[in-house]
Amino acid sequence: MEYGGGDGGDHHDTSSDAHKRKKRYHRHTANQIQRLEAVFKDCPHPDEKQRLQLSRELGLAPRQIKFWFQNRRTQMKAQHERADNCALRAENDKIRCENIAIREALRNVICPSCGGPPVTEDSYFDEHKLRVENAQLKEELDRVSSIAAKYIGRPITQLPPVQPIHISSLDLSMGSFGGGGPSLDLDLLPGSSSAVPSLPFQQLCLSDLDKSSMTDIAANAMEELLRLLQTNEPLWMKSAADGRDVINLDSYERIFPRPNANLKDPHLRIEASRDSGVVIMNGLALVDMFMDSNKWAELFPTIVSVAKTIEVLSPGGLGSHSGSLQLMYEELQVLSPVVPTREFYFLRYCQQIDQGLWAIVDVSYDFPRDNQFANSQCRCHRLPSGCLIQDMPNGYSKVTWVEHVEIEDKTPTHRLYRDLIHSGLAFGAERWLAVLRRICERFACLMVTGTSTTRDLGGVIPSPDGKRSMMKLAQRMVNNFCASISTSISHRWTTLSGLNEVGVRVTFHKSTDPGQPNGVVLSAATTIWLPMSPQNVFNFFKDERTRAQWDVLSSGNAVQEVAHIANGSHPGNCISVLRAFNTSQNNMLILQESCIDSSGALVVYCPVDLPAINIAMSGEDPSYIPLLPSGFTISPDGRHDQGDGASTSSSSGNMGRSGGSLITVAFQILVSSLPSAKLNLESVTTVNNLIGTTVQQIKAALNCPSS
Repeated sequence: MEYGGGDGGDHHDTSSDAHKRKKRYHRHTANQIQRLEAVFKDCPHPDEKQRLQLSRELGLAPRQIKFWFQNRRTQMKAQHERADNCALRAENDKIRCENIAIREALRNVICPSCGGPPVTEDSYFDEHKLRVENAQLKEELDRVSSIAAKYIGRPITQLPPVQPIHISSLDLSMGSFGGGGPSLDLDLLPGSSSAVPSLPFQQLCLSDLDKSSMTDIAANAMEELLRLLQTNEPLWMKSAADGRDVINLDSYERIFPRPNANLKDPHLRIEASRDSGVVIMNGLALVDMFMDSNKWAELFPTIVSVAKTIEVLSPGGLGSHSGSLQLMYEELQVLSPVVPTREFYFLRYCQQIDQGLWAIVDVSYDFPRDNQFANSQCRCHRLPSGCLIQDMPNGYSKVTWVEHVEIEDKTPTHRLYRDLIHSGLAFGAERWLAVLRRICERFACLMVTGTSTTRDLGGVIPSPDGKRSMMKLAQRMVNNFCASISTSISHRWTTLSGLNEVGVRVTFHKSTDPGQPNGVVLSAATTIWLPMSPQNVFNFFKDERTRAQWDVLSSGNAVQEVAHIANGSHPGNCISVLRAFNTSQNNMLILQESCIDSSGALVVYCPVDLPAINIAMSGEDPSYIPLLPSGFTISPDGRHDQGDGASTSSSSGNMGRSGGSLITVAFQILVSSLPSAKLNLESVTTVNNLIGTTVQQIKAALNCPSS
């Protein structure tokens, strides 16, 4: 014990001495470094004499002193560079944020003089450029004056002043179709689809919490949409009736559970559909139009009656729109006075998935109860819907579309449209995609510079500019017609008794636009059912040889097509100029556009006098030619395997399988520049008789019962 204890004590003493020596060494080294740091602070570059003095004082070799100062200077230089880099990086980030904020502020600012966006290019402030622009404006004014004088017959200085309006346009470059060249600028109906009356969008104030919530909702909706687009069974099933993709609600609710899903309102009804197809337009051009509310409404005039961007929450990437998030409002329509529009407040979010691949999702946003929009909440709720756009060779795109909405049917759907709407065809993905395919074909035909799309029987369309001007005029006519029969909240329709179970519905509005006659316009419409396929009904209206059988205004006289412009792959998609053999109106021609796709058809026409047609056909601006169109909308009735059989046309789609057709007959007439109760009553009586006679003649010509 004593031996072991003594040995252990010697070992402990040895370890203790080593530890003490180590502590003394570290303390000495720390004192040396402290002394060197003090000298370095006052003199970072000591001379040889100072280094020798430090060497004697600290017990270090002069070479060690020299290398220590060199290393210390290098360390300090690196530290200063890192600090400078951090400061510069922070300043750069600050400037970048300020730059983004300034750009956003300039984007949203409104010029107090003209109400338009501000000029952001410094070059516009250059005096020389202002002189050049001023000369160009004077030339444009002279040109417009000559056009007006030619058409109206008097100088423009004698005309009353016209209220300024905003004319929006679809600007699509030739790159949209895989080539290069001049831009395509289609001016569409101004004001019909971009203004929402009585809705104070400008007063909307969103907090940071609201914006954060919207961002989360949009991101979750995008994830759900991508799964809906890319998953088949068991989420989607093929309909036994027509082979369409329909959603399996049990699978959907299991995969995407929602709170309060068990507390279902008995009035709620789900409409969900999916379709895909190829369109003649590149993906980036489609994305650009979809993310602009004005272009969105102009692209789908037969579906979108109103569209408005309420707030841009994120502008997205420059040139790609990836990451763009917007709060929007829209009204969707079926072209009939008996079907109310569907209103949506929704978020639209765009994300670029890969090179040449974009996804755009729409999802309804429910405002809090204390928000100003809470009282305007519609009975339609959009669950994650949207499309996947994939670039393909030669300027084509593959589009896969999903529509998924929840409808509150507290007001019964009109009997005529019950099958069409409840089947999901009226607002489904098939209709959106069919209209998009047809409109893209129209753009492509406009860009064809040859004569393959134009059949000019009388030599009256002398140039591609004339063709472009005629297509521009016809497009404005179609958009005007669609707006005239919309059941948007901005229209108030009055139902007249008689004729049929729908009756004739009329509405008045005062027209001041240069593209319409100045005065009070009466719009009237009714809807009838015919036991014939939409394709056959369309062929009947399209054929100029049968026009005298239904056109009351032609007084039974035959018509002849004098010009023909194709604007789609289907032979019925075209613009025509017709001449009626009526000796009392030799100066009057008829401008007509007809179009058909798998969702429905349109035949729209308008009387236009010869000087106005000459203006358009010569390639001059047709914006001031007044139009008051009338026409027909044709849609399937939603039933199957009934009536006169299916059409064999590849463009008829679901229309070919429809048992019957729903026809909306619509007219517009100019009442007076000074309306009165007597004139209004006379006009209503006139248009009621006009529609009644037209309906009777249509049924008689098609051998349909009059009741």
